[in-house]
Amino acid sequence: MTMKNVFALFLSGIVGGFIALSADRWTQRTAIDKPLAASETEAQVQYVNMPVHAPALGDLDLTVAAERSVNAVVHVTTEAMVRRDPLMDFFWGYRPSAPSPRQGAGSGVIVADDGYIVTNNHVVQGADRIRVHLNDGRSFEASVVGTDPSTDIALIKVDARELPTMEFGNSDMVRVGEWVLAVGNPMNLTSTVTAGIVSAKARNINLLQYDPARDIFPIESFIQTDAAVNPGNSGGALVNTNGELVGINTAIASATGQYTGYSFAVPVNIVKKVTSDLLEYGNVQRAYIGVSIRNMDQDLASEASLDRIRGVFIQGLSEGGAAEAAGMRSGDVLLKVGNIEVNSVPELQEQVSKFRPGDKVAVTVARNGKEQIMDVVLRGRDGSLTAERSAAPTTATLLGAQLVRADASELRSLDLEHGVKVESVVGGKFRSSGIRDGFIITRIDQEGVKDPEDVQRILKGKRGGVLIEGVYPNGTRAYYGLGV
Repeated sequence: MTMKNVFALFLSGIVGGFIALSADRWTQRTAIDKPLAASETEAQVQYVNMPVHAPALGDLDLTVAAERSVNAVVHVTTEAMVRRDPLMDFFWGYRPSAPSPRQGAGSGVIVADDGYIVTNNHVVQGADRIRVHLNDGRSFEASVVGTDPSTDIALIKVDARELPTMEFGNSDMVRVGEWVLAVGNPMNLTSTVTAGIVSAKARNINLLQYDPARDIFPIESFIQTDAAVNPGNSGGALVNTNGELVGINTAIASATGQYTGYSFAVPVNIVKKVTSDLLEYGNVQRAYIGVSIRNMDQDLASEASLDRIRGVFIQGLSEGGAAEAAGMRSGDVLLKVGNIEVNSVPELQEQVSKFRPGDKVAVTVARNGKEQIMDVVLRGRDGSLTAERSAAPTTATLLGAQLVRADASELRSLDLEHGVKVESVVGGKFRSSGIRDGFIITRIDQEGVKDPEDVQRILKGKRGGVLIEGVYPNGTRAYYGLGV
């Protein structure tokens, strides 16, 4: 091939490439300028921002709710004395030393202007000293009125008057998706308000521990929110947009211990019942229907001839219980308590927890696909139809301890003639001295004691210190010096 032919071939390639490139760019420009067809338009990615003046958010103003609630939420600080076991001290050769303090913090809600405050049981449990700090800078020593581990609610009191309070709302009326505020003191940041929505109701997170020996039968029907809640918020307020209390913030679901999107509050209708009982009776009056239950599923709904999955399935009845007396049967489906629908075990527990033994309540039951209303007279765990006060003549609350007369079987097993049992230590000088639950006091300053009144009488006339002698249930004898 001659040089002339090679040059001609090369020139032809350049010209052809130029033409092809021009055609491709013209084609692309035509495609860009071409209007999109309707079907192509629907497939395009769109921005999802909401217009600034959207009605859903534009009408929402949480400032009034915050102003109505922030002054009624207090900062609760606690101090507990950490004590070493004297037997371990002796074994390891340690010298006895003064107890060291362990501090904690949480929140509380003023519910009465004469000083009554609701918080969580876990905030004050084991505390020797409780102090309440108000939003206006004042602070007060607080005492425990009563606690309820089954719902993790506690009622404490300060000696003050004309305090700002928060109005109770109705947690039965709270709806999933509505806006709420969490008001509390996270990370010691006092008077903090965060906002979110109710993301679920009647949530059971297995937070509270079942312990029949201590009469703890957990009731978990939490309001779940995405309002930011962190350590220190426990015992604080969950507030609706009207500034009404609808729950007590209690827990978060987190792998880190910090807020990750889920927080849980005890519904205020449970809180009202618990605090009312603690004030009136000294303990919480539990009412029971007397049934064993389980959540419904498709198979159970079909078996019960229901058109959809709803209600709570009754597996069995307690002999002599309220349900049996009302005419319920195994296989029935409990649909409503009063006029409130119950579609899960936590929802049923929440509604029943609002009543006391002896209360009559109308329940709606489905049997063979047909609904009927039954009047049920609720009973206590022991079958009683009346509420019982805890302040029995043989019981005294003294120096942070609940005292009862030791029963005959306990005394025989320990070869004792008499004694007063420390049923529970909730704080005060008994706890700071190291006395633990179950200790049986036999003598105070060499004087024998037979009942709580003896303890009160002896300590009332003492000044300075006293020596308390006694025995633990395992037979271990112990001696405690107590300042009075």
